[in-house]
Amino acid sequence: MKKVRVGVVGVGHLGQHHARIYAKNTHCELIGIVDIKKKVATKIAHTYNTQSFFDYHYLIGQIDAVSIAVPTVSHYEIAKAFLENNVHVLVEKPITTTVKEAHELIVLARKRNLILQVGHIERFNAAIRKLNEILKMPKFIEAHRLGPFDPRVKDIGVVMDLMIHDVDIILRIVKSPIQSIEAVGIPILTDKEDLANARIRFENGCIANITVSRVSPHPMRKIRIFQPDAYISVDYRKQSMEIYRKIENPNSQKGDLPSKIVRKKIRLKSEEPLKVELDHFIKCVQKGVQPTVTGEHARDALEIVVQISQEIRKRINEQQ
Repeated sequence: MKKVRVGVVGVGHLGQHHARIYAKNTHCELIGIVDIKKKVATKIAHTYNTQSFFDYHYLIGQIDAVSIAVPTVSHYEIAKAFLENNVHVLVEKPITTTVKEAHELIVLARKRNLILQVGHIERFNAAIRKLNEILKMPKFIEAHRLGPFDPRVKDIGVVMDLMIHDVDIILRIVKSPIQSIEAVGIPILTDKEDLANARIRFENGCIANITVSRVSPHPMRKIRIFQPDAYISVDYRKQSMEIYRKIENPNSQKGDLPSKIVRKKIRLKSEEPLKVELDHFIKCVQKGVQPTVTGEHARDALEIVVQISQEIRKRINEQQ
């Protein structure tokens, strides 16, 4: 099968790892990388034996596929330029800053029969992939995504930066229309929300409670799902899973509870989620099949976090 000619636009904190993974993938050829910081571009290109550019337009005509790992405000412009030139696109999350922009990219990719994959990396976490095999009927979901402040993402609030990961996962888990959303948040280090909580009620009765913070000293990324027959706890960072089930207690005595809780730790093979994600992108390009995370999925998650962000901003303005 012919190798996919690939490029990377933006080789900062995350994009440099896109370049690293593509350089080692035997199914693709890293044609070049782009960054407006010339020293950074030159260094990364030298490290992975490829070309460096300082304007993404120079990649057009040379590549079949591209990873876009630049600030969110530039996603739409750059992704659109590549799609218009028949280049398959993987753009980091969030797909764009507005739902309208996301929809335009989706329509453009469809029209040209191109792959538009979005970097919701948690979908490729070993624990989440296993979770999809176990879930039956979630009734209550609780997610916590906490960590210290990162100046790289000060252009967007914590909802768009962090909560969007869990919103995407939860939408795929519950598979039901949303009935209502309640949200609160406060700005601490920036003029946008740095700490937030959202409570989402679904029409099938499931409730999801999501808390995110980028002002917490200790990182935590966990999601817990309660369903009639089990409580499932997932640690994204450790790629680990535990299942708690209620079983009858055959040795119960008078006065004892008739049931007991048993805990089972699921053995998982830990993998680098970004590598799994990018390998998947290249395979989708080669085979011409839709990716696990489509533009439509990313747009749906964006629509919800935009609504949550607006609700939080409204509350903040009312308190000022």
